[in-house]
Amino acid sequence: MQLFEPQASMFEKEGRGFVVASFGMESGHVPYTTFMSKESYITEHKDLVEKFTRAIYKAQVWVNEHSAAETAKLIEKYFADTDMEIIESSVDRYKTQGSFALNPILDEEEWNNLQNIMDEAGELPKRIEHTKLVNTEIAEKVIK
Repeated sequence: MQLFEPQASMFEKEGRGFVVASFGMESGHVPYTTFMSKESYITEHKDLVEKFTRAIYKAQVWVNEHSAAETAKLIEKYFADTDMEIIESSVDRYKTQGSFALNPILDEEEWNNLQNIMDEAGELPKRIEHTKLVNTEIAEKVIK
């Protein structure tokens, strides 16, 4: 079965299972979390969208530049029923696997990986070109 962290590490610690493969490593980079907006909202609130994107990027850089232990300490409050050791090992596993995005750009390869997964699951009625739905203009500006 497929489990996300920290559930996978919790199952291992409890002796209920073992992590034998990483979906993230097997599938390539996939946008598990994205933020979407109507084009009209972006046009009307470009400054706000840019600030939000800059905050996301700042967090991505911080996670990349800090240890799993430092990251775990910062996010511990969001995992109230999870041991700190499990949180840290989960963050470390994701960092080691390259699961965390390093920037807010959803590139064409990631887009296609997501569509491939959805297609194989029978959940994608029609493929859509990256350029038709994804606008990386603000993200590209923010990372410069």
